[in-house]
Amino acid sequence: MSQTGDETGKAGRILVGTASWADPGFIERWYPKGMPATDRLPWYAQHFEMVEVNSTFYSVPDPRMVERWIHSTPDDFTFDVKLHQLLSRHSTAAKLLPPALQKKAELDGKGKVLLTPEIEEAVAREFLKPVELLRSAGKLGVLLLQLSPAFSPRKHQLDELRPLLALLDGREVAIEFRNRNWAEGERLEEMLSFLREHSAALVSVDTPAKEHFTIMPTELDEITNPEVAYLRLHGRDAHAYTTGKTVAARFNYDYSDEEIEGIAERSKKLAKQAPQAHIVFNNNTHDYAPHAALRLRVALKQIAKAPPRQAELSL
Repeated sequence: MSQTGDETGKAGRILVGTASWADPGFIERWYPKGMPATDRLPWYAQHFEMVEVNSTFYSVPDPRMVERWIHSTPDDFTFDVKLHQLLSRHSTAAKLLPPALQKKAELDGKGKVLLTPEIEEAVAREFLKPVELLRSAGKLGVLLLQLSPAFSPRKHQLDELRPLLALLDGREVAIEFRNRNWAEGERLEEMLSFLREHSAALVSVDTPAKEHFTIMPTELDEITNPEVAYLRLHGRDAHAYTTGKTVAARFNYDYSDEEIEGIAERSKKLAKQAPQAHIVFNNNTHDYAPHAALRLRVALKQIAKAPPRQAELSL
């Protein structure tokens, strides 16, 4: 596999993985029955070269846990890390902040943390401490800022993200917008220009073909960071996406083999425009995400054959 993507037509490296390695559906249907929790990440790393860490959205990771991640994976394994939900402009309970910051946080009338410049900087600095362990080990990939759908151009300005991006400077950052209005009309170029200015990668998405304010248009594949492209696959069930009450319900979708072939071609196109393309399956219901990711690795000729599913083994 070629290592760089540039004007000469060489393809960049395509890293395929899932958004989390410990979802309940994975444990029930993908990992070998009875596998201890401590063995799951090493087993995952036998099948994939990258994972997107989801637990960090809910809490700043403990450095000892991060050390275990490092020692549980091969030297060339990559961790993309989802930033804390407060930094992503999501409604956040004080108990989800680091203990030292919980008493310092100001709360709104609903008991949620007010995002002040002071608490944003404090959370970001606490978050980066364990992340630096991954970087020192050569295993840090991209920091993912998954913005809330409430972060809309009607109520917010992109400049609000400048202080956070300054704190994250020197690390690869990808930003996923969850409000379609940023991709409409003149807002689209404003958004892309902002991302290019900060060398932040626009997260491309695979989503249902429906115009809904929470659904970004699929196949918006602008490269705004020359070093990395980032694609997250959420499934294509519009009803589930717009009405699901849980993450598992919203992204309940099992990609077909034909759809995987199309995703492979899209991944190759992205890899022609950047040295690395990170392809993350977020359809985390049952074993759908690892099953899709393994079939994509087969389609990309990264592995020869996908292992059988648990359901197939029990037949």
